[in-house]
Amino acid sequence: MSAGTADGVRVDEVLLAEPRGFCAGVDRAIEIVERALVRFGAPIYVRHEIVHNTFVVNDLKAKGAIFIEDLAEVPPGATLVFSAHGVSKAVRSEAARRGFQVFDATCPLVTKVHVEVAKLSKEGYEFIMIGHKGHPEVEGTMGQLHEGIYLVEDVADVARVQPRGGRLAVVTQTTLSVDDAAEILAAVKQRFPHVREPKKQDICYATQNRQDAVKVLAPAVDVVVVVGSPTSSNSNRLRELAERLGTPAYMVDSAEDLDPAWLDGRRRVGLTAGASAPDILVQQVIARLRELGALSLRKMDGVEESVHFPLPRGLGDRSMAELAAARAAGHAAELDEQDEGDAAASAGATAAGDSAAPAGSARTVDRS
Repeated sequence: MSAGTADGVRVDEVLLAEPRGFCAGVDRAIEIVERALVRFGAPIYVRHEIVHNTFVVNDLKAKGAIFIEDLAEVPPGATLVFSAHGVSKAVRSEAARRGFQVFDATCPLVTKVHVEVAKLSKEGYEFIMIGHKGHPEVEGTMGQLHEGIYLVEDVADVARVQPRGGRLAVVTQTTLSVDDAAEILAAVKQRFPHVREPKKQDICYATQNRQDAVKVLAPAVDVVVVVGSPTSSNSNRLRELAERLGTPAYMVDSAEDLDPAWLDGRRRVGLTAGASAPDILVQQVIARLRELGALSLRKMDGVEESVHFPLPRGLGDRSMAELAAARAAGHAAELDEQDEGDAAASAGATAAGDSAAPAGSARTVDRS
């Protein structure tokens, strides 16, 4: 039995979902900004929040990143990073016109959707996009075309789509609820039986894995706590999924947001984190739960992720952690020489056309 607390809350056990937290696309996007800051110095401008997490954005601000929405806020000759969510063709063209040095942190799995839209549009296809209006990923994907792409947010929206031609394809925001997207897709296929689907679902592996983990976690606990910012689509979907499974669920941006009243009478707490939430926040929530009496911490079995996406040209392809370790071992000069070679080969990065690596170039590494 756990010790009592001043709040009258008694937490016995914390179950950790697996996997949780950062995905490969988020890791890559953050590292792009950090590497740009090291190589070119502050300030580095970032269009939109690099990922939807308050801690991450504030940490990068402190290091010299400036987050903007309008490219008019970026001075001539500056270095600009596109966020992990992707951008429209219009934004990319404006950045090229203004002559910025651009690094594209668009998640390669989002880029895959952009490539599919561009390819099929040349073959005469129009598109239904399943997603949330106003989300930057949706704006970026829909902005690959001037017309012929229709947004549906729910099953009811499907009935309102009026395509002009006979060739229709469907694409999906990568961070949706897997179950909700499947329901909407079923409605699309019922109305448009010959609609073309992606060869592989657009919802990303990390979104799928974290939702699958919550499906295992939620029935085993009395309450679920999701670490994630309010703007994070995938984090919100985790909370909604737990509630749909009948388990009360709450989302916290930090340990300070954890309300002990949520835990009253609920001795087994499930803990997970969205794909844009860093592990430091999870550890701080665990520390807070220990203050509330938790004596046992158990990690549930789950999928072990080993996906890695390479960095854009001009930033090298060694992680910040690898560089720090190598420099500590006395190999700094060798690494710096290699990095200078990377920069020269890419002419100090490309112009605004330097895109994220296509999904097919993703590599897998063992992170065990």
